Amino acid sequence: MKILVRNLARSTTEEELNVLFQAFGQVQSCSLIIDSVSKESKGFGFVEMPRPGEAKAAMKNLNKKEVAGNTIRVKKAEDKSI
Repeated sequence: MKILVRNLARSTTEEELNVLFQAFGQVQSCSLIIDSVSKESKGFGFVEMPRPGEAKAAMKNLNKKEVAGNTIRVKKAEDKSI
């Protein structure tokens, strides 16, 4: 399941995000969206978890959690295929 994580502190790293989600199960991939000009995080990213039960537990427990001074928002990523 692909999960969208928003309102991340610009200082949050992929490793920190990975550790946060690993507390709830296996993380398949983790990526922050980086601005191509400034090379800094845009404040959101995606986490993929192969087991739906673990992904749902992570979403439920991490949504509205404070991380590095920011209250993050976590939800299932919408499929943007056209």
